[in-house]
Amino acid sequence: MTQNLPTYPPMPAVLEGSPLVEAYVAKTRGSGRLAERARGVFPSGITHDARYIEPYGIYVTHAKGSHKWDVDGNEYVDYPGGHGALLFGHGHPEIGQAVQEQISKGVHFGAAHELELAWAEAIQRLVPCAERVRFTNSGTEATHLALRLARAATGRSKILRLTGHFHGWHDTVASGFLGQFDGSPARGITEGVARSVVLAPPGDLDAAARLCDDDIAAIILEPTGSVWGQVPLSVEYVRGLRQLASERGALLIFDEVVSGFRCAPGGAQQAFGVTPDMATLGKIVSGGMPGAAVVGREDVLAALDFRRAAAAGKEKVFHMGTFNATPVTCAAGIAALRLVQTTEACKEAITYGNGLIDGLNVMFRKEGVSWIAYGTFGGFHVFLNPEGITTDRQRIEAAEHDFATMKAAVPPAVSLKLRVGLLLAGVDIQGWPGAPVSAAHTDADREQTIEAFRQTLRALREEGELA
Repeated sequence: MTQNLPTYPPMPAVLEGSPLVEAYVAKTRGSGRLAERARGVFPSGITHDARYIEPYGIYVTHAKGSHKWDVDGNEYVDYPGGHGALLFGHGHPEIGQAVQEQISKGVHFGAAHELELAWAEAIQRLVPCAERVRFTNSGTEATHLALRLARAATGRSKILRLTGHFHGWHDTVASGFLGQFDGSPARGITEGVARSVVLAPPGDLDAAARLCDDDIAAIILEPTGSVWGQVPLSVEYVRGLRQLASERGALLIFDEVVSGFRCAPGGAQQAFGVTPDMATLGKIVSGGMPGAAVVGREDVLAALDFRRAAAAGKEKVFHMGTFNATPVTCAAGIAALRLVQTTEACKEAITYGNGLIDGLNVMFRKEGVSWIAYGTFGGFHVFLNPEGITTDRQRIEAAEHDFATMKAAVPPAVSLKLRVGLLLAGVDIQGWPGAPVSAAHTDADREQTIEAFRQTLRALREEGELA
């Protein structure tokens, strides 16, 4: 079957001759044909870096609840969930109805409308720091604007970030996530921009204090830890950053694009009892439609206010966006936040995630691997433990291990074949490996996921990738 594998560009050598990969290709021939076609249109044949899979990813035709189907008719338990946007699963009837009703009335008025007001007020009811709201189209736009507002409010020029934390792809945050941990610029980023960012090791409050000088405008972080808690942070550390920012005159920004409305209806800030000066929201806030927001202190967001800026004799912070708060997005967001407020969706997702993690860990022990599942607030991660350290879920979630330990390099064959093996067994996760979960996942999904991991790790053993 090897002759049927994609040949352009060349497949990684570690996958050549793999029975696991060959079985995947045989089962997903329609996706393979579309992937070949896509390589003539898109770099790497993809439209989002997180969708990069070797030899190729699946092409989906439709989804419902916690499942989706590809062009070959294969059914999958879906964990990416719109890259974390779908707390309620695919096609929730109340959100779908709200979108359909609004489309018939208009998708863009080029003017203010009551839906944007109702959406913002729903956010204010839920999110502790949301004295004022400004809508954007994506999490990247939201963090971009939040950092600009922080510099405007403080008159300072630098941003303190935590190594490995993700805040989108704009210039200020492009370095220090996947690499450039020494502060050097990522490809395409200028030296000057890179120098305006100070990287601090996650979890080390003393280091943050040393680095937070009088030119730091803001400290920004994913409050549960980088990549939705893949490298967890302790609540005590987050509280320490709150105190540090207040003492040094810097603003504290929570990137709650993923954690918002998952940790609790009011996000990580509600769950931790720590109120930031600003927060960025995305994904769930717009019910899975394109939309995001910056929320925060009234005096900080006043820099966007025409009258306030004029009265203060200051230049207004410039911000536009053709698709900010379009009626359809607002309708979806209102419906989603109503569900957040009136249902137990957050609690249901967290309960499901805990059960999945516990089940995976029981299976890993029975199979004799040192892998460890962990995660909080309705997300799960699998620590592949390439260095074979002695630890457990509780120690990982307590943030006992540093960034280097939790992000230690895994052999490429293992990480690539793990993703393919899970897809072959009907389960789609994110590549880190792990994923957020949804309130739509079921007990049957949990059992299928555990079995998919079992089948895949056994296949990896047969191929000599695991001891």
